[in-house]
Amino acid sequence: MIHSRWRRSRAALAVISAGLVAALVAGCGGTTKDSASEADTGSGTQRSADPNAPIKDGLKIAFLPKEIDNPYENIVDEGGIEAVTELKGTGKEVGPSDASASSQVSYINTLVQQNQDAIVIAANDPNAVAPALKDAMAKDIAVVTYDSDAAADARQVFVNQANSEDIGRKQIQLISEQIGGKGKIAILSATPNATNQNTWIKFMKDELKKPEYADIELVKIAYGDDDDQKSFQETQALLRSIPDLKGIVSPTTVGISAAARYISSSPYKGKVKLTGLGTPNQMRQFIKDGTVEAFALWDPKQLGYLAGYAAAALASGQISGAEGETLKAGKLGEREIGKDGEIILGPPTVFDADNIDQYDF
Repeated sequence: MIHSRWRRSRAALAVISAGLVAALVAGCGGTTKDSASEADTGSGTQRSADPNAPIKDGLKIAFLPKEIDNPYENIVDEGGIEAVTELKGTGKEVGPSDASASSQVSYINTLVQQNQDAIVIAANDPNAVAPALKDAMAKDIAVVTYDSDAAADARQVFVNQANSEDIGRKQIQLISEQIGGKGKIAILSATPNATNQNTWIKFMKDELKKPEYADIELVKIAYGDDDDQKSFQETQALLRSIPDLKGIVSPTTVGISAAARYISSSPYKGKVKLTGLGTPNQMRQFIKDGTVEAFALWDPKQLGYLAGYAAAALASGQISGAEGETLKAGKLGEREIGKDGEIILGPPTVFDADNIDQYDF
């Protein structure tokens, strides 16, 4: 089942039949696609770049989130579409109703047939989507990942919200402060194969090795699959199976809001601490009723905006994704492209009762 969003509208976009002629793709590329082809190694990942190349008018850029009804990714994609519109292009959000890689592959194939200039994707699995993304790049379609990366050779640029190490370590610091540096904790993650989740969890585990966390024990990692109901149930199961659990870290906006909803109406409110990554509008009521003390996130709309500019710059030949290049990102200024094509938005913000009303997203 195909699901799509146009800006904030829920109006469905027409499903493009598989019979569209894929060969049209080669003739409708960005301004530097011809020159890029000369440097192509065959994988489609190598492009030439001219920092003075203009952004091509009328670019078609599609945003493919992990799952179409994920509120966080909807906000990210709104920012991306805003950037594309600012650059006189056409942006849209399409995606599956489930957070599976196989569903994303179907959308990638359709977007290739639609002759998009760029695909911006939050991958549900780094490797499962790679063949389809490589096929897109082979047809001169620029590929940008955001939020959750694909295999490095299956995209040109990865727009990361913040340094992964900082995100992972910050969440342990927050839960340690809230439980007094002592007790059992659990992690409520998204899907087992989500690249960003696993990277953050790796740094959480490493942070826990420090002497100041010697009295904190990570006893379980549960997976809610970025599904609200499953995350709710996994929270319930964690608390019932581990009666002396002191805290939960949920580095996913779906997970933390579902966990907060369960805890807020349970006997565990005030006894079990919860932190992680969430949006202020999702978590405001739980901050105000005392269920949650503090959580973190970056501005998701800016993340999408940055990804939109990166996709347009790639499709226009301003950048190739090589380390050391500079991305001009409109109102966000400039960002330098790092190792393996990574562009970082900035450090995460901690939200609590003192500042949450200053944010509206």
